[in-house]
Amino acid sequence: MSMEAQLEELLQFLHGRNPQARQVALANLVGHTAKESLYRSLFVPRSSGGLKPKGEGKQAVVIRDLKLLCMDQPATAHDAFRALVNISDNVQVISHLIDTTFLIFLASYILNPTSVLADLACMLLSNITVNPSACSTLVMMKLPVIPLPKEKPPFYPTASRSATSNAPASYRPSQQEIQVAALPLLLDAFIDGAHVQVAGETQEKRKGDLHFLSSVFANISAIPAGRTFFLTPLSPEPSVFGEGGRAEYMLAKLLAFTEHTDLIRRGGVLSTIKNCAFYAPAHRALLSPETVKVKCPPSEIPAPGISILPFLLLPLAGPEEFDLDDQELLHPTLQFLPPTKSREKDPVLRLTIIESFLLLCTTHWGRERLRENGTYQIIRVMHETEEDEKVIEHIDRLVNLLKRDETEETKKDDGIVARELAEEGLIPDDEDAIMEV
Repeated sequence: MSMEAQLEELLQFLHGRNPQARQVALANLVGHTAKESLYRSLFVPRSSGGLKPKGEGKQAVVIRDLKLLCMDQPATAHDAFRALVNISDNVQVISHLIDTTFLIFLASYILNPTSVLADLACMLLSNITVNPSACSTLVMMKLPVIPLPKEKPPFYPTASRSATSNAPASYRPSQQEIQVAALPLLLDAFIDGAHVQVAGETQEKRKGDLHFLSSVFANISAIPAGRTFFLTPLSPEPSVFGEGGRAEYMLAKLLAFTEHTDLIRRGGVLSTIKNCAFYAPAHRALLSPETVKVKCPPSEIPAPGISILPFLLLPLAGPEEFDLDDQELLHPTLQFLPPTKSREKDPVLRLTIIESFLLLCTTHWGRERLRENGTYQIIRVMHETEEDEKVIEHIDRLVNLLKRDETEETKKDDGIVARELAEEGLIPDDEDAIMEV
């Protein structure tokens, strides 16, 4: 019997009743889900013909089994998540993962702080949301939760039930569920995940750091509905969080991570900011300080400005000192930086920031705010040490825009600069990011 035939025989055990048989079968199959595997066709179709609908095809049945196995015992669930992460680089496989029930489980599982495999779930959700249809589903999706004011977080996502996540001690099955929007909860969980290593009671710590949620946010912000979410002021829902808080832009919650130590977290956040900068009517909200309340159309709700500029400039700033006139232009967080201050090391992320500035330059109002707040001063010093040719090319164009004289035409017609940058290929298309483990 050939190796492929032996492996194919194992597939039937993935939906068997014996938990040990499921675990052993999957443990022997998961290694063949990698892109370079000779037997990957057990999980991914060889041709462009796609998977058969309604679960009729061999691969469709395997994917259905793997989705269910994500809720199984720890070793089995780990391998199921890992297998799905690996094969979700295939667009046909992703179409079978854009299943509302499964997406509700994934989001709920990530929200549950006891979920042992939350980071793998985040990686899988990141790969799935490369598909715009998945992003649209997630933007509109609501999750069943039970408010638990004394718990942290103050709710229990009931769809997270599995062998690798627990219910809070105060949870009772008889309690009434409510439906709550998924994205604001995922955003709060992402912020909480950054503090996993902070001292505190062990029971309150998340099992995952959720860094890959930043890639989910970047994918979502690439579609108009996703940008609208990040650029529409929202208030916490009183039914879940107690008393409602003040309205704030969801993007503002991400800014603190532009210099986070984890490359994935800060990269996803920077990409989300860049995607939001594509929406020219948001430039006033993006660049206004927190002390000023601004509306971002089409919303009529005023909220404190997002103030992205210092958070984009700080990663590009080094230890250099500026003369007094230049220093006064800079935000206080950029003044008198320590001699140990270093610039963003990843050239892709440096390029992402410069691209964001170019997008902000497509409006006259945006160019003026960049000029008034020391953008040129930081970029000028950065240029002296920059070695990446593509980054240098974008810096040169940015400096040209910031230093050139404005005509009456460029002041009134925001489309002029946008068209120039598009013709030069300096306003980029986003690239999909796929992970494999």
